[in-house]
Amino acid sequence: MKKVALLFLISFLALGAVAQILNPAKWTLKIEDLGNNEYNLIFNAAIDDGWHVYSQFLESDEGPVATSFSFEESSKYSTLGKVNESGNIHTEFDSVFEMNLTWFEENGILTQKIKLNADSIKIVGYFEFMVCDDRQCLAPEIVDFEINFPKDLDKVAYLNIPEPVKILHPVKWTLKVEDLGSSEYNLIFNAEIDEGWHVYSQYLENDDGPVATSFVFEESDDYVRIGKVIETGNVINSFDSVFEMKVTWVEENGNFTQKIKLSEDEVTIKGHFEFMTCDDRQCIAPEFVDFEVNLPADLDKIAYLNIPEEITIKPLEPPKPLWGIFLAGFLGGLLALITPCVLPMIPLTVGFFTKQSNTKSKGIINSIIYSLSIIVIYVFLGFGVTVLLGSSSAINTIATNPIYNLIFFIVFLLFAISFFGVFEISLPSSWTTKVDAASQKGGLIGIFFMAFTLALVSFSCTGPIIGTLLVKAAEGSSTGPIIGMTGFALALAIPFGLFSAFPRWLNTLPKSGGWLTSVKVVLGFAELALALKFLSNADLVLQLGFLKREIFLIIWILIAVAMSAYLFGLIKFPHDSPIKKLSFPRIGFAVLTLAFAVYLVPGTFCKPLSLVSGFPPPDFYSYQCAGECPHDIACFRDYDEGVAYAQKVGKPIMLDFTGWACVNCRKMEENVWVKPEVLAKIREDYVLISLYVDERTALPASERISKYTGKEIKTVGKKWHDFQKAIYGINSQPYYVLLDHKEKLLNQPVAYTPSVNKYLEFLVEGLEEFEKRKSI
Repeated sequence: MKKVALLFLISFLALGAVAQILNPAKWTLKIEDLGNNEYNLIFNAAIDDGWHVYSQFLESDEGPVATSFSFEESSKYSTLGKVNESGNIHTEFDSVFEMNLTWFEENGILTQKIKLNADSIKIVGYFEFMVCDDRQCLAPEIVDFEINFPKDLDKVAYLNIPEPVKILHPVKWTLKVEDLGSSEYNLIFNAEIDEGWHVYSQYLENDDGPVATSFVFEESDDYVRIGKVIETGNVINSFDSVFEMKVTWVEENGNFTQKIKLSEDEVTIKGHFEFMTCDDRQCIAPEFVDFEVNLPADLDKIAYLNIPEEITIKPLEPPKPLWGIFLAGFLGGLLALITPCVLPMIPLTVGFFTKQSNTKSKGIINSIIYSLSIIVIYVFLGFGVTVLLGSSSAINTIATNPIYNLIFFIVFLLFAISFFGVFEISLPSSWTTKVDAASQKGGLIGIFFMAFTLALVSFSCTGPIIGTLLVKAAEGSSTGPIIGMTGFALALAIPFGLFSAFPRWLNTLPKSGGWLTSVKVVLGFAELALALKFLSNADLVLQLGFLKREIFLIIWILIAVAMSAYLFGLIKFPHDSPIKKLSFPRIGFAVLTLAFAVYLVPGTFCKPLSLVSGFPPPDFYSYQCAGECPHDIACFRDYDEGVAYAQKVGKPIMLDFTGWACVNCRKMEENVWVKPEVLAKIREDYVLISLYVDERTALPASERISKYTGKEIKTVGKKWHDFQKAIYGINSQPYYVLLDHKEKLLNQPVAYTPSVNKYLEFLVEGLEEFEKRKSI
C-alpha cells in the first residue's frame, strides 16, 4: 500500500524545479601492504550527517539495495574471503521498509583481502551502493575502480568525487613604465609564470618548433623605438621534450623590455604581443594580448594585461516568498467549494453544529475547531508529498523523463474523464465508513474525524484539483506543496467557520442544482488541456515530432470550442440537467472561452502567445516556423563548435542551458527573448549555444565516458547535464552564462529572469565587459 501511495503522489508532480546536487557518500580507496604479496583493498565511505549507506548483508531483497562488490576475474591475483565490514555500523528496525536493516553512519570501511600472483598487475571492478536519510533515498549508484600494482601503493584514490575542471591560465602578464629621463622610457612587460610552465623566447633557431614570443607596436610619429625588446629573468636554453629540440624559454619570471623615446608631450602607444606556454606534457594554444599605454598618465600604474577579474559564481538567489503558490492554492480551494461534492456539505455541517451545541458560543467554537481540522488535514497532505519527494532534484528528474510524462498524461486524462461523469474517482468506501464511525465519538476527536470525512467523501471532486495544485506547487521549491495546501485548506475551511458563526448567511448561498455538475464538466475540459502538456513533454524529449506546435494548439482550440459549446448548451452529457435559461455568468464564461480559442489561432501561424507561454511546444518545433532555434536565431547545439565560431567572428558566447520539457525556458524565449531590444542583442552581439540537458540523441561510442564524472553516459543531454553540474555547480534550467573567448565568465550567470529590463541589463553588462577585455 505504501508503494502504491508513493506512486500516486509522485504522479502529480511534473513541471520541474530548482535542483540540488546531492552526493552524501564520498568513497576513497587505499591499499594496505600485509606482506607475502597479500594486500588489503580498503574502501572508505565518508557519509554526511543524517545519511546512511546500507550493508552488504540484508535480510530481504524487498527492501533497499545492498552494497555489493564485483572484481574482474584474473589469473594474476585472487580474492581471499569476502569483503569485510567495519566502521560505525547500526542494525535497527526501519519503519519505511518495515524490516530490520543494517547500515553505516558517518563512516563505513569495507575491506577486501587479495593475494598477488604477479609482480605488476591491474585490478578492475566496481561496487554498487544505496544511500538514504530519514526522508528520502537516492538512486543506487555504481562506482568503477581500477588499481595498478605496485605504483598505487602509496596513493589514495577518490572514487566518486570528480575533480574540479580547471581552465589553465599559467602566465600572468603586467606592464609598467620606467622613466629614464630626457623623454625616454622603458616599457617593461613582466610574465609571472606558474611552477612547471615556461614561456618561449623571442629568439628560436627553428620555425618547426614552438611559437616564439613576439611584440608588435603600432607605428606613430609621436615616438620611436630604441633597439629591440630585451629579455631578462630566468632564461634557460635546454632540450624540450615536447618538441624534441633545443630551445630557449623563460621560467618563473621573465621581463621583456622595450626602450622608447617620445617626440610629443602626451603620447598613446598601442600594440600587441603573442606568446606560447608549455609544461613538460602539454602546450596551450598561442595567445594574443593587446596593450595600450598613455604617457605620462600611466607612469605610476601597473596594467594587468591578460588577467581578467575573476568572477566567482554565486549561488542562485533563494526562492522569493511563495505567495503565488499560496494564492493558487487559495483559488483552488474556492473552486472546490462550488463543486457538487462540497457545497451541499456546508449547510449540513452548520446545521449539525447548531443542533449539537447548547449555546451559540459553543457552536462557534466547534465550527472553528472543525475548520482548523480541515486545515491540518490538507497541510499534512502537502507535508507528506514534501517528505516523500525529499529534494527537488527528484522532481527535476521526473519532469524530463518521457515515461513519467506519459504516466502523468494518462492520470490527468482519467481526471478529465471522471469530471465528465463517465466514472468517479473515489477512495475505498471502507475508509469513509471507519472515519465516519470515529466522528460519532464526539469531542475534539469526533470533530476532527468529521473534517476527515469531508476530505474523503469530497475526493471525487477535490482530488483532481489537489493533484493539479500539487504539480504547480512542487515547481521551484520542495516546500511548495505545504504552502499550496495551506492556501487550499484555508479557502475550504473559512466558509464553514463563518456560516457556523452566522447561520443566517446560509440563505445567501446559491442553491444546489445542475450548475454544480456544469462546474465539474468545465474542470474536465481544463484537465484535458493540461493532460496534453504532459504528452507534449514526452514528444519533445524524444523528438518524435507527432505533436508539434500547430497540432498541439489545434487540439487546444478544439477543447476550448467544445467547452464554449457546452456552456452555450450545444453539447450535453448524460448526467446534465435540462437548461431552461442560460444564466449571465454561464454566457460570460462561454464567451471568454470562445475568445481564448480565437486568441490561440495566430499561434498556429508562428505568432507568440504570451498568455500561455511555456505550455505549447516552442515556435521552432513546428511544421512551418523558420529556424531550429527560438525566433530563428542562429545557434549551436555543440559547445566546442559554438566556441570556435565565436572566436572566429569575435563575439562573446551566450550559453543557454535549457531543456525540451522546461516550462520556464519556453517562458523566457516567448516573453523575454521575443522583445526587440533583447532579441537584437542575442542575435547580433552574441554567439548562442543552446545545450539541451534532456536531449535523448545517443552519443557516439568514443564519447560515452563523462570527462567530468568518469561514469558512462549514453545521451547528448546527459553530457551537457554533467558539464553544467561540474563547471557551474547547478543542474536546473534555464541557466544563462556569458563567456569570453577564453571561456571565462563575463558576469554572474542568471536563471529564470522574467523581467525584460533585468535580463537586458545582464546582456549589456556582459557585452561591455567583453569589449573592455578586448581593449586591454
